[in-house]
Amino acid sequence: MPVDNDAVFLRACRREPVPHTPVWFMRQAGRSLPEYLRVRAGVPMLEACTRPDMITEITLQPVRRYAVDAAIFFSDIMVPLKAIGVDLDIKPGVGPVIADPIRDAAGLARLRPLTPDDVTYVTEAVAGLVGELGDTPLIGFAGGPFTLASYLIEGGPSKSHDLTKAMMYGAPELWGELLGRLADITTEFLKIQVAAGASAVQVFDSWVGAVSAEDYRRSVLPHTSKIFSAVEGLGVPRIHFGVGTGELLGIMGEAGADVVGVDWRVPLDAAVSRVEPGKALQGNLDPAVLFAPWEVIEQRTRDVLARGRTAEGHVFNLGHGVLPSTDPDKLARLADFVHEASAADAVTPLR
Repeated sequence: MPVDNDAVFLRACRREPVPHTPVWFMRQAGRSLPEYLRVRAGVPMLEACTRPDMITEITLQPVRRYAVDAAIFFSDIMVPLKAIGVDLDIKPGVGPVIADPIRDAAGLARLRPLTPDDVTYVTEAVAGLVGELGDTPLIGFAGGPFTLASYLIEGGPSKSHDLTKAMMYGAPELWGELLGRLADITTEFLKIQVAAGASAVQVFDSWVGAVSAEDYRRSVLPHTSKIFSAVEGLGVPRIHFGVGTGELLGIMGEAGADVVGVDWRVPLDAAVSRVEPGKALQGNLDPAVLFAPWEVIEQRTRDVLARGRTAEGHVFNLGHGVLPSTDPDKLARLADFVHEASAADAVTPLR
């Protein structure tokens, strides 16, 4: 059950009235914090994601620094795949690398279901975090099926996703079976986090913007919808986010999430017209704006907040993750400013 069902972040996700716009940052528990770099020194990413003490500390670090309205569980979208035996590593400066990519039925057979016993460290860490966070909601997360499939098929990060698309176009049955298994793994990973105490979940289908709307509807949407349908009964808000998905926002809204994440390329008021009614929006300040002078950050933030007020509910966030060289003091100032500016706007009717 959610720690505090009346928390501002959860209320905004449910499109209920809020005293101010809630804010959290994707990758807030990560590479921009000096304390994170100290804790992670000499510890490989995937090892850090299996140590409850380290997961807890890193998740809490940005909550201590910033007036964020939610914490995001420190993990990685590849964790459940590693947990079921996929031979992979996350190489610094490169990203996830798969030793034996999946490109045929024999490779697919290696993908077994995820069970809670595979990730006991996740259950332990979430339960501990809920106690530490008090009234601050914890967001659990998992990777979306297209993004996970791309890493598994390509063998690592890809700009063109050509091998991935080749399977999607040329071997649709194999593609469907692969995404079906990945959807089940993602669903179970989310369920495990919620059962341990997470108050919301986000599906990061980061690279799904690489496909057309028609291909998304035919080859991805059924599997994403399966995930959101499977976790609907858990009673927590569900967020759906991808990068470069401006042309997909309407279809992504159909997948079943309560909140649709919008990257920085599409203004929020334009996103409102693309996403079906009954959804809140999350986003969407360009992360690079944080390298500009404060006057620019403030102006851009006011613009995001104003456009966000046209949505049925709005959670302020960046349009993608915090960039590694971002000044943490600017993020702290930004979180405070979002609260102050949106609280002032809340008593002024939008004209």
